[in-house]
Amino acid sequence: MIAYVTVGVDDMTLAERFYSAFLPALGYELEEYHGDLSYVLPVEPGQAPVSPDFYVKSPYDGGPALAGNGNMVAFQASGQKQVRDLHAAALAAGGSDEGQPGFRDSYGPNFYVGYLRDPQGNKIALFSSNPDEPGRDG
Repeated sequence: MIAYVTVGVDDMTLAERFYSAFLPALGYELEEYHGDLSYVLPVEPGQAPVSPDFYVKSPYDGGPALAGNGNMVAFQASGQKQVRDLHAAALAAGGSDEGQPGFRDSYGPNFYVGYLRDPQGNKIALFSSNPDEPGRDG
């Protein structure tokens, strides 16, 4: 089980604007800790934590944050409309398009995905595999 994912950024204000444009719609709550951002899924009292948390931090070594080539974090949406809505919200909040929402021939018939980069260049996917929605083949 993955407990948390971290991306590095140089501009925390831009990062907060970008990630807060779509993560709350997926159930994440924002907690700030020492100037960094922690997006966590709420936990009911007496329940085990829900993973993964998503952290946005300045690099510990003080150097510049670098987006990894081939690295990507994917967030699951409830359906195709939510993928489209959140992709648009993230673009409006400073992200850049890496692939408009839609079906991809390389994946299963119900895999609907949109790709973005955050203002730092970290690649993000928003996807749905909802079997109750029409798939690529109709």
